[in-house]
Amino acid sequence: MMGSMSLFRAVLITILAVSAASCSKSDSGDTPTSPTNPNAVSYTVLAASDGLGVGGSIVCAPLDLGCENGTGYAQTIRRRFQADGRTVTYLNLSIPGYVLSRAIADLAVSIGRPDPGTFMERYSAFVPPGTTHVTIFAGGNDANVIGSAVSAGQGAPDIRGYVDGQVRQWGSDLAEFVNRVRSRSSTARIVAYNLPNLGAAPYMAGRTIQERSIMQRIATGLTDQINSLTSRGVIVIDLMCDPRLAQPATYSSDGFHPSDAGYAIMADLGYAALTSGSAPAPQSSCAQRTALPVF
Repeated sequence: MMGSMSLFRAVLITILAVSAASCSKSDSGDTPTSPTNPNAVSYTVLAASDGLGVGGSIVCAPLDLGCENGTGYAQTIRRRFQADGRTVTYLNLSIPGYVLSRAIADLAVSIGRPDPGTFMERYSAFVPPGTTHVTIFAGGNDANVIGSAVSAGQGAPDIRGYVDGQVRQWGSDLAEFVNRVRSRSSTARIVAYNLPNLGAAPYMAGRTIQERSIMQRIATGLTDQINSLTSRGVIVIDLMCDPRLAQPATYSSDGFHPSDAGYAIMADLGYAALTSGSAPAPQSSCAQRTALPVF
């Protein structure tokens, strides 16, 4: 039986070939960045389940380049581009459960979870060279793996040091991931979303204050790593310090994924950044970062 990586590669090669064939006629041979076709957009989505709109009312299947009515942020951004008269080539590589890198995948395996698959190993090689716009939303699954490792006893007795070490490694891997994306398309405009305070998210409501505070430390730490990408020319959307993303209505019934309302906010912020090339600088302090006692 074909392994998961081989199957992913085979499906992606087929999708990319079909996409190229379908675009070549309508685009008259121009690449998305060609000055003779300035309204052409090649939008690539790099995320996990959130990139498919999980938690929303219309969820897309992995590697489904149709799903035109999806209510996730990526599908909404695609429709916004089209409504503005752009010709859009769209590739959504998002797979539920994926984490950023091998370090977190190995950590998941160490606590008895299946290998989740990683952005680094399975996405970056498939970013089309002509990509003009990219969104990255990473860290939610990674935060949960780190939190679960702490709950399983890893890192004791220096839990703070353990969490901070995991966060630093994740940040190094994130920078490398961005480098790989840029190596595929050096002129692509990259927009990355940071994380809301997951310790204060509804799915953590039944946990102890210490567990929630540890998750807050993880989420704010990962957010700081994402925020640092601004020094690399990445536009960062500040979900952490947007008070709207701290409201229960922006979460789906599972308390983790965004609802339609949450995705709509993400789409508004992401589309503005993708089209303007700028966004307000992410904040280093705000009430949402310390919603729980600092661990």
